[in-house]
Parts: sequence; C-alpha cells; structure tokens
Amino acid sequence: MWERFKRAMRSFAGFFVSSMENPELILEQNIRDLNDQVPKMNENIAMVRANVTLLEKENAKCKAEIATLTNKMKAAIQAGRDDIASGYASKLQIEKATLAKNEQQLVGARAAYQKALDVKKAFMREKERRTQEAQAALQDAQRAKWQAKVADSLESFQVAGVDATHTEMLRKVEEQSAVNQARLEMALDSVDTAGMKIEEDAQAMEADEMVRQMKLEMGLISAPEPVAAESAAPVSDSVGESSKTIGKKVSEFDA
Repeated sequence: MWERFKRAMRSFAGFFVSSMENPELILEQNIRDLNDQVPKMNENIAMVRANVTLLEKENAKCKAEIATLTNKMKAAIQAGRDDIASGYASKLQIEKATLAKNEQQLVGARAAYQKALDVKKAFMREKERRTQEAQAALQDAQRAKWQAKVADSLESFQVAGVDATHTEMLRKVEEQSAVNQARLEMALDSVDTAGMKIEEDAQAMEADEMVRQMKLEMGLISAPEPVAAESAAPVSDSVGESSKTIGKKVSEFDA
C-alpha cells in the first residue's frame, strides 16, 4: 500500500513539474547557462596557466642558484678551501633536487594547461552546437505559434460563418454595382449626344471665326478678294432664265 502511495505521489509530482515546464524558457535558460560557464572555465584555465608560470620562474631561479653555487664551489676548490667547497656542494645538491622536482611539476602543469585548453575548445564547439540547436528550436516554436494562430483564425471563420457572410456580401456588392452600371447606361442613352456634338462643333467654328477676325484686325492675314463682276453676271442671267422657265411651267399647269 505504501509503495502504491509513493508511486502515486511521484506521478503527481511529475505531472505538476511537467505542466510547469515551458520548453522555450528552458532552452533560453540553457543558452544562458552555457554562456555563464565560459567565464568560469577561463578563470580555471588562468589558474592553471599561473601555476605553470610560477613553476617556470622557480625553475629559472633554481638554475641561477645552481650556477652560482657551482662557480663558488669551483672558486673554493681553486683556493684550497675544500671545507667551504663542501658546504657549497651540500647546497648545490639541495638546489638540484628542488630543480628536478620542479621540472616534474612543470611538465605536469604544462600538460594540465594544454588539456584545459583542449577541454575548452571541445566545450566551445559543443556550446556552439547546442546554442544553434536551441535557437533553431526556438524559431520553430515561434513559427508553430504563428501557424496555430492562423489555423485558429481560419477555424473561427468557418465556425462563426464568416466565410458565408463574406460571400453573401460580395454578391450583394456585385449586384449593386450591376444596377448602378445599368442606370448609368440608361442615363447616357437618354442624353442627346448628337445635338451636344453639333453644339460643340458650332462653338468651335465660332471660335475659329473670332480668331480669324482678330488676325484681320491685327493685319496678320489679308482679307479675301471680292468676286469679279463679269463672273457674277452670267450667274444672275442664268438665275433669271431659270426663274422665267419656272414661271412658264407654273402658268401652263394652272391653265
């Protein structure tokens, strides 16, 4: 019974935690955590490098001390002071032992520093890969949200009958446009467009005549020459003869 209760509590806790989890927020926090680890790693690498530098300085100091003790021991031997040379020899042995120990530590420190650099390089590659994956997942999540909104909008259109209303309104607008177009055509048919055209032509001719008169007054053009009397006489004779002929025919018809 107790086991079943513990299992039920674990399942409830798991459900509660999973319901609180937001994948996007967790991915963003993972990116921040990865970025926060870089300064800590740089600090550790700096400490390892400082140890290498310290050992290198100690080794250089030991080598210089060994060289000094060696020269002093040689000088004491040349001076016949073996007792002093023996003291320098004891110190020289201590410095050589210290140098050997430091050399071993320096080799280990340099190896540790190189390993730390390799670890950092691998970590940066992994960090870049995970960051890119997280960013791609976040972009997919944003795209999925937008698609969900579009889908919800389309579903709301269908559920609320907006698509049918939209089609009905389009049909009504088209019908109204057709009625207005027919009214316009009927109004145009009732207008005397031929008379309006004749009136426009008459106004244009009148304007041309006014322009010609103005040019005559300004002396820009010359007046047309009058028709000669000789050419006008036959016309009047022919008109008289025609009138006489018409008069004879009218009198004969009356008789």
